[in-house]
Amino acid sequence: MSNLLPYLPQLVVAWGAYIIATVSPGPAIVAIISTSISRGRAGGLALAAGVLTGSYTWAMLAAAGLSALIRSYGNALFVLKIAGGLYLLWLAFKALKAALRKEAESVLSLDRQPPSLRRLYLKGLGIHLTNPKAIFSWLTLVSLGTPQDAPHVMPVLIGGCMLLGFIIFMGFALLFSIEPVHRGYKKARRGIETAMAGFFALAGFKLLTAKL
Repeated sequence: MSNLLPYLPQLVVAWGAYIIATVSPGPAIVAIISTSISRGRAGGLALAAGVLTGSYTWAMLAAAGLSALIRSYGNALFVLKIAGGLYLLWLAFKALKAALRKEAESVLSLDRQPPSLRRLYLKGLGIHLTNPKAIFSWLTLVSLGTPQDAPHVMPVLIGGCMLLGFIIFMGFALLFSIEPVHRGYKKARRGIETAMAGFFALAGFKLLTAKL
């Protein structure tokens, strides 16, 4: 433990950057909030677990030297960017379709075909794995919090980030699944779904047109 103390300020800066990047509104946070409101605690936690798994996957790849792989296979990142943008546009279409349903039709649809927890988990995983910004965030964090002369610091950096991610993602899911929020959702369902559709569409468009 004592050999980590000299690097603690650097780790704190990296963890602070991770918190800011994680709580900032993005496709993953918006999806967790909307799912927790519309599908309840279990659904929100399942989707949050998928997001966390995707984040952990990119963390492991960044630690394993993903930056060198990106330089060698730049086209793969371009394909990932296109896939991520199209996936976000598909989520926007689904949200808009839900917003256009009548209240009775929407409730009936939810009763007949509620998405399984597995599907919600995979949705969260897909959102994070197809987001190139998540890759670059982890590459930045690894370079920010891991000195070249101290590779043993990296597991501490990643472990701390994953603990923070667990608290943040699961916290959002729990917060927005409480009963008063559910009642508010029923009253403002169309507006919420329309806002989600607009957000996902904007995020997808920005991702498709962004320069990597």
